Amino acid sequence: MEETVGKSSTSRLQIYPSPSDTISPYLRDKYEKEARKNWDLFYKRNADRFFKDRHYLDKEWGHYIGGKVEEVGCGVGNTIFPLLAEFPQIFLHACDFSPRAVNLVKAHQEYSEQRVNAFVCDVTAEDLSAFIAPSSVDVVTLVFMLSAVSPAKMAEVIINLKQVLKPGGHVLVRDYAMGDLAQERLTRKDQKISENFFARGDGTRAYYFSEHSLLDLFEGQGFTCKAVTVHCRQIENRSRALVMNRRWIQGEFCLLHSDLKSKHEENGVEAENDIDLSEGVAALFEPNLSLEMKRIEVCKHDILVKCLGKEHQHTVKATGLLLWDAAPALATILEANPALVKGKSVVELGCGALALCSLLASDHASLVVATDGDSDVLDLLRENLELNASTFPVRKVVCSRLEWGCKDAMESVRALSTGNGFDVVLGTDVTYVAEMVPLLFQTARTLISPSSSACQPILLLCHFARKVAEGDILAAAKAHGFNLHTAWTSELVIPPGLESLGSTHGPLRLLYFHPSA
Repeated sequence: MEETVGKSSTSRLQIYPSPSDTISPYLRDKYEKEARKNWDLFYKRNADRFFKDRHYLDKEWGHYIGGKVEEVGCGVGNTIFPLLAEFPQIFLHACDFSPRAVNLVKAHQEYSEQRVNAFVCDVTAEDLSAFIAPSSVDVVTLVFMLSAVSPAKMAEVIINLKQVLKPGGHVLVRDYAMGDLAQERLTRKDQKISENFFARGDGTRAYYFSEHSLLDLFEGQGFTCKAVTVHCRQIENRSRALVMNRRWIQGEFCLLHSDLKSKHEENGVEAENDIDLSEGVAALFEPNLSLEMKRIEVCKHDILVKCLGKEHQHTVKATGLLLWDAAPALATILEANPALVKGKSVVELGCGALALCSLLASDHASLVVATDGDSDVLDLLRENLELNASTFPVRKVVCSRLEWGCKDAMESVRALSTGNGFDVVLGTDVTYVAEMVPLLFQTARTLISPSSSACQPILLLCHFARKVAEGDILAAAKAHGFNLHTAWTSELVIPPGLESLGSTHGPLRLLYFHPSA
């Protein structure tokens, strides 16, 4: 339509909007306002039947997972429960802004408040530190979560994560990548909200990342990139002669210590009053902890112990204040096979405040030395030994501080065996830090007695498979003169419930070594 102005000039009045490849502002705002409702409806329709459990994450990120983990955008728990099964010692916070999804997590048969804290939170608008102690989380996982957030709010999410992440902690990302088949289909359906951001038919949204966009997002908020990789898998549908490209992106980012220090300085805190952030600051936010008195049943024994409750296990730096899961398993093996320690000298490495294996061994061994590198842990151990003095010969148990690899400390402990070394060396859940594994075997080799025709000394390690691959453990053992004994499963009595100890596929492992001549 033309409107004449005078005789020499005309202008065009536009009645219809110009063609565009993006949806209207009205729909864009509607999808934003109704994001929570649309995801809640998604979980109402699909419950826990849509996404598969992510059992591959331990292989991708196993070396990062430990301590406290926060899963943001947890959905119905497809990341939560595989991680809990693979890493028995972690505590997992899990949040989603869909109340229905969080309820499904809590209804899961494997859900336990002792190991999981699930809550509803919109991380684009609500402060995570209102739900989780500041600077207390070791790892944050974002698995197909960031893509559901408007690009304008992604930086706010990263800033929010920093409030609960420890200095030196990691954010692990897995999400959709540009060029994915789904992006191509959404482009053809005119569902584009903005560049690389699309609305699906059910109202949920998806952003498709490039390596640069993911890198810029995290580096812009003070993170260091450890890796960003785009993966591609081709899926062939032969009946339709189609080849479909599925693409996803994976990133690992570390929160710099210096970034937190600069935040202190911005807030007017003098550098000389700063806390040493290299050790983590979780202790600043500890609840009012108290040790619990509890009874533990191992075989026919009723053992009284004072220890830290599991719900607090990741809020303190000391690892020896609680009962680790592999200790009852090895104690049960010792009880069922008394000949392993009968009349022998025994030393336990990393015994913790309970030293369960040392306590069980004292019934049959001639001497037991329980060692740990933490003096406070050993003080509590002495209390626990006294609590059980009426049922065990605890006077046979000597408590000694030992830092692995320290020559003077190793020689001091070895001297307790009358100087010739120990017949049996024990360790439970002591192989979860890769850097310490060689020191463990160096220490064990120094303490163990030489092989002889009269006595074949043994090293027994029991643990749940975690961040350190068993191949690396065996390589370190061989490098320090230990040979793996594979016939033990036919020689020992394996109590009911511990059959998986002898399986290379079981999460609980018993490694039986002899020192080489």
